[in-house]
Amino acid sequence: MNLIKTLQSDFNKQTVNKIVAYVGDDPARFKTLVDAFMEGHYRTTQRAAWPLSYCVAAHPQLIKPHLKKIIQNLNTPGIHDAVKRNTVRFLQFIKIPKSLHGITLDACFPLLENKREPVAIRVFAMTVLANLAEQYPEIKGELTTVIEDQMPYGSAGFVSRGKKILKKLRA
Repeated sequence: MNLIKTLQSDFNKQTVNKIVAYVGDDPARFKTLVDAFMEGHYRTTQRAAWPLSYCVAAHPQLIKPHLKKIIQNLNTPGIHDAVKRNTVRFLQFIKIPKSLHGITLDACFPLLENKREPVAIRVFAMTVLANLAEQYPEIKGELTTVIEDQMPYGSAGFVSRGKKILKKLRA
C-alpha cells in the first residue's frame, strides 16, 4: 500500500481501517504515517490524524519515538484542528514519559483555556491535564479554576467532562 496515495484518495472510515490494518505494529509503517501527519500537505496531515490516533490506541508503544515531536507540534501556529484534536485524543490514553510532562502541560493548558478552540480539543486537553494532575497535585488548583471559569459558557460535552474531572480533582 502506498500510504500517501491512500491518504489522498477517497477518504472514509473504511479507508482508515485499511490504513490501521496495514500499519499494524510495524514501526517503519507507523513512522511513514507519523511523517505524513507531521510534514505532509495540509489535507494529508488532516487525514493522517484519524488513523494515527487509532494506531496509537491499538499499539501505544509505536508512538514513543515520535511523541516529543508530536507534542511540540501542538504549538505550531496554524496547524489544522484535526491534528490538534487527534493528538490530544491519543494523549488521554497513553502513559506520557515523565521527561515530556512539562511540554505536555505547556501545550495542553493553552488549548483548554482558548475558548476559540473546538470543544473536542478543549475536552481532550482537559483530560490530559487531569491525568497529569494525579502526578502533580500542585496543578490541581489551576486546572480546577480554569474548568470552573469555563463551565458556565461550555457546551454540554464540556460541562459533562468538566464535572467528572472536577469531582476527580477534589477527591
